[in-house]
Amino acid sequence: MDDLVVVGAGPYGLSIAAHAAAAGLGVRVLGRPMASWRDHMPQGMYLKSEPWSSNLSAPGGRHTLADYCATRGRAAEHGSPLPIGTFSEYGLWFARHAGGPEVEEVTVTEVAPRGDGFVVRTAEGPPRLARTVALAVGVMPFVNFPPALRDLPPGHYSHSSGHRDLSRFAGREVAVLGAGQAALETAALLAEAGARPCLVARRSRLNWNTAPQPLERPLTRALRDPHSGLGTGWRSWVWSELPWAVRRLPAATRERIAATALGPAGAWWLRDRFEQRVPVLLGHHLHRAVAVGGRTRLGLTTAAGESVVLDVAHVIAATGFTPELRRLELLDAGLRAALATVGDGGTPELGPRFESSWPGLFFAGLLTAPSFGPSMRFVHGAGFTAGRLVKGVLGRLAGRGPLPGSSGGTRVDRATAGYPKTYLR
Repeated sequence: MDDLVVVGAGPYGLSIAAHAAAAGLGVRVLGRPMASWRDHMPQGMYLKSEPWSSNLSAPGGRHTLADYCATRGRAAEHGSPLPIGTFSEYGLWFARHAGGPEVEEVTVTEVAPRGDGFVVRTAEGPPRLARTVALAVGVMPFVNFPPALRDLPPGHYSHSSGHRDLSRFAGREVAVLGAGQAALETAALLAEAGARPCLVARRSRLNWNTAPQPLERPLTRALRDPHSGLGTGWRSWVWSELPWAVRRLPAATRERIAATALGPAGAWWLRDRFEQRVPVLLGHHLHRAVAVGGRTRLGLTTAAGESVVLDVAHVIAATGFTPELRRLELLDAGLRAALATVGDGGTPELGPRFESSWPGLFFAGLLTAPSFGPSMRFVHGAGFTAGRLVKGVLGRLAGRGPLPGSSGGTRVDRATAGYPKTYLR
């Protein structure tokens, strides 16, 4: 029986594994390394966040994105976007060098209670037994489509995360739904691949991030508009640096922050590419979608109540991801129903070290945003999550962890637990 099984091998899963291995835990990591980044983002995309805020987390702050780039003779410079492919390669390099166990590329089909622990079943090989489990499943279980698209035949629509190569749309009209970075960059890449995209968004205007300020600035400017892993400004700094404080807010406030903070916006370096080549329909709400032969007819409504019909060859929904427990089908239904949840029940209520109300079951990534704030939607949140979650695992294994959901610190008998002191502070 393993001390910890980590389900998922993206930035959060790999970071948790590195900290767990350093703490002396018997840990397994199950999943395809960097799967979302390698398999679900179109070629040609760039990392929106700054390189220095896009590190996976290892003890001591080692194995950063800049470290990886240095080994390849590449620069990881502030204000210079990096290709998604480079970031994916960095994740694979981190998996090999950060001290975690070798990732087992299996498909997890079920996580269920078994005695005082869990059984983890996969599509390949025998089940694994674990004392604790960390679910770091990324975003793919939570793909969101507008309701109007759901009755269309599958070949008529797709999600922006469903494409690696957009060249198959060359010469075809494609409606891209959304107003965030994924929508804007997908539309620009479609145009550059020879397609004829049109962006459709409910918002009346598009938001664009400004170019980042220099890292070295006069003190007065730095105090007025501080840098953080999620952007400049005090609001972004709070979401980035104080997730523990967000968790102490009332549940309704946390839910609102997770849903509305850091809203959709395009990267500054994308704006010229997009505006020169992509027509837009802003302030248009999609209310109907019908397949007509091999094409798709979209019924749109403007804010003034006017009806607009758009006829296209394909629709790409760049409409993000909705974190809801009910979509996490690999988690045993009875266990899922037993979890204490935030607000309307969409996400698990978590303790200060990411443990759910079911002892030994931990969560990381998108599902934790309503507990710890918007940084959990980004790679940057892995730095806050990994070490704290592993401390929670150690506390649970030692039998002296706080009640899940409580705010008390973990106290562990170090003499009997046998784990390095640095993880038990």
